[in-house]
Amino acid sequence: MSNLKPTEIVRELDKYIIGQERAKRSVAVALRNRWRRQQVPDDLRDEIAPKNIILIGPTGVGKTEIARRLSQLTDSPFTKVEASKFTEVGYVGRDVESMVRDLLEVTVTDGRSRAQEQVQARAGQAAEERLLDLLLPKNENIKGAAGDEGREAHIGVVAEMIPESSSTREKLRGMLRAGKLDNRYVDLDVADRNTPMVEIFSNVGMEELGINFRDMLSGLMPKTSKRRKVKIKEARKILTQEEAQNLIDTEKIVQEAIERVQQSGIIFLDEIDKIAGRNGSQGPDVSREGVQRDLLPIVEGSTVMTKYGAVKTDHILFIASGAFHICKPADLIPELQGRFPIRVELDALGREEFVRILTEPRNALLLQYLALLRTEGVEVIFSDDAVERIAGIAEEVNQRTENIGARRLHTLMERLLEDVLFEAPDMDQKQLAIDAAYVDDKLQAIKADEDLSRYIL
Repeated sequence: MSNLKPTEIVRELDKYIIGQERAKRSVAVALRNRWRRQQVPDDLRDEIAPKNIILIGPTGVGKTEIARRLSQLTDSPFTKVEASKFTEVGYVGRDVESMVRDLLEVTVTDGRSRAQEQVQARAGQAAEERLLDLLLPKNENIKGAAGDEGREAHIGVVAEMIPESSSTREKLRGMLRAGKLDNRYVDLDVADRNTPMVEIFSNVGMEELGINFRDMLSGLMPKTSKRRKVKIKEARKILTQEEAQNLIDTEKIVQEAIERVQQSGIIFLDEIDKIAGRNGSQGPDVSREGVQRDLLPIVEGSTVMTKYGAVKTDHILFIASGAFHICKPADLIPELQGRFPIRVELDALGREEFVRILTEPRNALLLQYLALLRTEGVEVIFSDDAVERIAGIAEEVNQRTENIGARRLHTLMERLLEDVLFEAPDMDQKQLAIDAAYVDDKLQAIKADEDLSRYIL
């Protein structure tokens, strides 16, 4: 983070997201403020609250992508949740605290996989030794007899056997590393991970009861293993994984994950407009306001209990988003509004933006389809007028039907290249040029029929 200035954050986001300069600037400042907070004196550090953001705009303009790329850019713990899945305590639905548990679970899993990668070399060596133990037959004749005489005889026999067994072991090691033994079978004791299936019907707020109950049962019941006959190649993977798990410090990983979540976690609250109740309304809106009141302490800063321990949410950055077609941010309860001081309205996308989305980003849609077809040996070339025509049709269909932003391009591209994608493995002609006439031929008839375009495009 110390190397990422706001201008550099925006520059990195520009590689994947077209337009939306104001939104990029806002998230860049919010992210930089986290680093600035770490540099202030300790007595003031805890007093600086994160500046949460509401992104306002129709679907498909880049709200989710901005938040996701932001977390990848800074390697921050990230989770996306839809506010409409939450309901007030007492109603059927998810507990709002579950989003913090989900964030920690993702972070712990990520930390565990990183730790296993760091010890992979040591785990591979240990697994190799265990495999060699399985491959080398044990000499049943070498047994110690009772008394000094027996012990001396045993030592003498072992001393004579060492050079031969050592050279055999090294030969086997060389064959193992060369892959010459990959198809040979060995008997391997594999831990049986099956735990009793427990189904629990619980109220909101007790979502983790089933998980904790299974953990408790697995701790009470003796660990069982079953013997399997597996190929050495597979056995090596199993043993390496077991050794990697034994080498990592789980408690340290959990503590680091909790610290990461508390200091740099990002929670993306999508569809927050769906829980904004209109003034004077009754019925379902009562529950919507209840969800807002349940969200409030999490966003304000509270302690959430998880199966790994307590997590404080005081410095987690919340990025909310919503179309706000029917309601407006002012329809949220005042206390929740105050916890989202930064409001950014994202621009609707038009023809020019669609052309840039198709061609400019590193993960541009055209590049994705070209790469997919190259796997079949088919080279597709899009002319500039074809790209312009696709963008124009996307804009027209968005205006006529529902405006779903850049997602309309995915639908159009699938329809446009449907025949090519289907016939690519059997095509004799491995080069295909797509121009505006080709686009019109494939899409114009559907676009002209308004009723049909509503279903297909």
